[in-house]
Amino acid sequence: MKSLFFLILILILGFKFYSIEFLATILVISFLIFFHELGHFLAAKSLGVKVEIFSIGFGKSLLEFNFKNTIYRLSTLPLGGYVKLKGQDDMRPGFENLDPDSYSILHPLKKIYILLAGPFFNLFLAFILYIVIGNLGIQKLSAQIGTIAPNSAAQIAGMKPDDIILSINGIKIQSFDEISKHLNLQPLNIVVDRNGEKINFNLTPKIGQGYNDFGQLVSKAQLGVSPKGTDILVFHTGLQSLNYALDESIKASTLIIKGIIKLITGEVEAKNLGGIITMANITSKAAQTSFTILLLITALISINLGILNLLPIPMLDGGHILFNIYEIIFRRKVSQKTFEYLSYGGMAILLSLMLFATFNDILRALQ
Repeated sequence: MKSLFFLILILILGFKFYSIEFLATILVISFLIFFHELGHFLAAKSLGVKVEIFSIGFGKSLLEFNFKNTIYRLSTLPLGGYVKLKGQDDMRPGFENLDPDSYSILHPLKKIYILLAGPFFNLFLAFILYIVIGNLGIQKLSAQIGTIAPNSAAQIAGMKPDDIILSINGIKIQSFDEISKHLNLQPLNIVVDRNGEKINFNLTPKIGQGYNDFGQLVSKAQLGVSPKGTDILVFHTGLQSLNYALDESIKASTLIIKGIIKLITGEVEAKNLGGIITMANITSKAAQTSFTILLLITALISINLGILNLLPIPMLDGGHILFNIYEIIFRRKVSQKTFEYLSYGGMAILLSLMLFATFNDILRALQ
């Protein structure tokens, strides 16, 4: 009854603040959880482990059916999900079952295979989404120059507003955001289109102040130009879409890992941590903007989900992987009492992070 009340409350608040686009949040979260749990499910099945429950959501069951000894369930709280394997129960950390079709009897390497399958499926899903995005086309700012800063490298070299940057050191430039990737404090050859005429410029960027992906002010090489503001549609088709998908997946994964490290070391303030409200805000606005943007956000969240689940925190896939690595190295399991203490500790950490992230979301909403 409580979980049904929370579901109704979530839907009322969601539709109140985000209108019908809030459904995008529900669908994205449910789809990503389904795909993550599908990885665990298929890996377990491939090893002959019985899957007792496959649930999208937590709490009271809204809809369920039994197929080949597995209960498939849609639960009231769509903000999570789980696959319950025979012989594995996170709510009872010390529980084991020694039947032939149980998770408990598997070799640690086989357990790691099952545990890795969920995060891998999230990363693979993001890769597929990026291929689709590349073929649909991404709307970006063109590489046409709008303004040029006084005494900048671009002005000194003779570049002018409305010039369209075609290439840097022979590398084709398709959008304005690609320019910064190729700038350093070494001499560069830049080809521009000026009223249909191609003009070559040899120049060395100057050091200036700019913001990185985490909003930190850093020193970086700059031309001293700003975009015209013209939108273009950038396509990545055929084999090029595979390279685009791989590059974007690696870039997003690296960004998330760097972000986690910066949070731990204190380089990025913890107040920047976002929770479900931030996710709802982003996905709902993306749904209002375009289908391609919604797919892009879904890919980023999927990679985020995959990477975060690999963190070595008990109760997450990464924590269980760590326990199994310990067993492989020391040829004995972590003691039951230690396993239980660490599992409950991990649960407390995750709950605290969720509450803290939600608190941050509320503060941002009130500003």
